[in-house]
Amino acid sequence: MTDDDVADWELLRRGDRAAFARIFDRHEARVFRHASRLLRVREDAKDTMTIAFFELWRRRGSSRLVNGSLLPWLLNTAANTARNFERSSRRYQLMLGRLPDPEPSAPVRAADESGILAALRRLPEREQSVIVLTVLEGYQERETARALGIPVGTVKSRLARAKERLRGELEQIGYSQ
Repeated sequence: MTDDDVADWELLRRGDRAAFARIFDRHEARVFRHASRLLRVREDAKDTMTIAFFELWRRRGSSRLVNGSLLPWLLNTAANTARNFERSSRRYQLMLGRLPDPEPSAPVRAADESGILAALRRLPEREQSVIVLTVLEGYQERETARALGIPVGTVKSRLARAKERLRGELEQIGYSQ
């Protein structure tokens, strides 16, 4: 393992992205486990791991190998980042505690008298996302395909299927255009 780190570290210092990817693949699980032990929130642990690797890339000229491995440097960076997350979380909680209690108010409800939103929610998630991006947000099919990481033909077929399903559901509830 250390021979791999030594070779990849030299390449990384010169900006080699493939070497960085190999280092990430080699140490990502250990750094995440370490961050998970230090933080209560899983998303914070993920962010901590990401920041540790980002810092490795950003500070590749000054990062150090310890006994031929980058792992100790990454773990130390993750620990420092986790401490920063905890401090930030404490400050946030203190600030929330100082806020006055909100005035009681009636819950905000958006009436969907037509049932269209309910019909949209019953669509499969992948069809919902195509409908939302193309119909509701107005993106072109090519832009939607790029955003979702799927071919344009898949966007077209999902859009057609979703429109057909929505049409059927809306006819059942007596919606007319």
